[in-house]
Amino acid sequence: MPLSPYRMHRIYIAATMNYGLGSDNPEEIAYYNRIKKQMEDMENDSVKKGIPLKWHVP
Repeated sequence: MPLSPYRMHRIYIAATMNYGLGSDNPEEIAYYNRIKKQMEDMENDSVKKGIPLKWHVP
């Protein structure tokens, strides 16, 4: 049975606030782990904004 939007939202809130899931449902655990992995990947990726300035003057 697929997860309801309500349950997905509750799992998302728990993952983003570093709460435990408190469920043994494999679908919920997989969704929770996927969100945690995405958050971890976002922390590791650097965001490059703007124009790089090079002050190398010969």
